[in-house]
Amino acid sequence: MMNRWPVMKRLIPLLTGLVLLLSGCGREDLSTLNPQGPVAEKQLDLMKLSIGIMALVVVVVFAICIYVLIRFRRRKGDKSIPKQVEGNHTLEIIWTVIPLVLLLILGVPTIKDVFGLAKDYSKDKDAVQVKVTAHQYWWEFEYTDYGITTAQELIVPTDKKISFELVGADVKHSFWIPSIGGKMDTNPGVTNRMYLEFPKEGVFRGKCAELCGPSHALMDFKAKAVSEASFQRWVTAMKAPAVMPADKDLAEKFTSQCLSCHAVGENGSNSAPNLTGVGGRQTIGGILYNDAEGGAEKNIHDWVTDPQKYKSGAMMPSAEDNSLTDADVSAIAKYLAGYKLDY
Repeated sequence: MMNRWPVMKRLIPLLTGLVLLLSGCGREDLSTLNPQGPVAEKQLDLMKLSIGIMALVVVVVFAICIYVLIRFRRRKGDKSIPKQVEGNHTLEIIWTVIPLVLLLILGVPTIKDVFGLAKDYSKDKDAVQVKVTAHQYWWEFEYTDYGITTAQELIVPTDKKISFELVGADVKHSFWIPSIGGKMDTNPGVTNRMYLEFPKEGVFRGKCAELCGPSHALMDFKAKAVSEASFQRWVTAMKAPAVMPADKDLAEKFTSQCLSCHAVGENGSNSAPNLTGVGGRQTIGGILYNDAEGGAEKNIHDWVTDPQKYKSGAMMPSAEDNSLTDADVSAIAKYLAGYKLDY
């Protein structure tokens, strides 16, 4: 025992430091313990119920163990054989019935809520239908009833069911908005469905919850809940004709170099994130916040110049690969930063 103490003295500070380090890993906007919607609230209630039952079992079992160790410990000089309880029907019934009762208490609400949360609203005319496609390392949101597509920011109306159709474009990802509810895998070639509700306006952080590559940790998106009137104005703004650069040369270069993958309005392709209204989004690339120094223009410039610096493994080529000069990048960044939607 004495030989082990020096080792323990070294391990205790290390373990203490590890606990303190891990305690700083959580963020309120990524916490399931701060529910902001009915789906998340039901899931938290199930967590509380299961943790409460497990805690009760642990406390009772440890209390009985401690009592038995003290009450029935062998006294000095006592060499008698303790009374045997094998075959005691009363005890056997007690320790069989109690776990069954606890399982029923946990199982009934769990089954009820799990099946309730799996309800399919894909045919509901009052629900907003959104097809979510997960890419390495960005999110595409297609509003199938409205004929519009956006990326990185999910705009939804409050007090409506949002029915999600989830697919993967490349590898397995997982769609998750911790404070609203989730999560659900997005698999290539397979469609999964879920629904969420956003009872109040606000911006909620979403993430990929499945290890999907070197930039998995940076695969963020924002879910923005707005009023029904604001949502309809956003839909109208998204469907309006695209605002192209006023400078003809810049417009030609933007079309040839950027719209071969991206899109603004109905121009271009949606094989890369749709850029309609990108200047009004909270982030560029999902991780460069536009409220920082330099704002959206600087973030777009930095992202276009060297996207691998911010998301290793991203499919987007750098400005050098696209034969864009720094002046070209600066002009494109200024144009996109000013491209905002009023809703």
